[in-house]
Amino acid sequence: MKTMNSKSGPGNQLIILMLLMFIMFFLFGNQDIVSWIAVTLNSVFYPIIGFKGTYPVLTITLAGVLAVFLSSFFNNLFTDWKKMGETQELSQAFQKEILEARKAGNTNKINKLMKTQPEIMKRQMDAQKGMMKPMLFLFIFIAPIFMWLRYFLGGLDYYYFTVPWENGISLFDKPFLMQSWLWLYMIFSSILGQIMRAGMKWISMSDWWKKIKSNIKSSLRQ
Repeated sequence: MKTMNSKSGPGNQLIILMLLMFIMFFLFGNQDIVSWIAVTLNSVFYPIIGFKGTYPVLTITLAGVLAVFLSSFFNNLFTDWKKMGETQELSQAFQKEILEARKAGNTNKINKLMKTQPEIMKRQMDAQKGMMKPMLFLFIFIAPIFMWLRYFLGGLDYYYFTVPWENGISLFDKPFLMQSWLWLYMIFSSILGQIMRAGMKWISMSDWWKKIKSNIKSSLRQ
């Protein structure tokens, strides 16, 4: 399996992103494909996190946990956090220096700094190259989970949940543009995502993870 060209520039990455978005819109717009994916996944997810439709909020939470884990895992796999941090510090130092030089009217210093800007931009692009690669894996794994969740919730006999300030809120009500179940999914995913990404970022600094990451990338190049 060949990986994406490591020398691909922003233009190529943008084309890949647009292609993925086009495929996503096509799949989500084709009800036959969506139904087939949802029914297929239902045979796997329903026995594990479906709870026979008794605890839909728990199912939404666990689906969010799975999606966030996959998102964090692949993002962490292809992102060099150390390089990202170094690049951000370099960029901030550059902006600070050039701002001070402009305030002082130091033309010579500005010219010298501007000569280093292409190198800084190159480092930024190199650090961000890995950000596009996870999107293919996210699309392959996360979009089907979302399709299944809609299918699962659509077949529930009891689709209400309770909050401290109100009883019997429908998962399909639209309090703010989106249905309640989607708000629950986004809230849980956002909170869990912050925690999980922070944890994986910390793990990524360990030699144990670096070895696993190297082995996975080697297998993907074969």
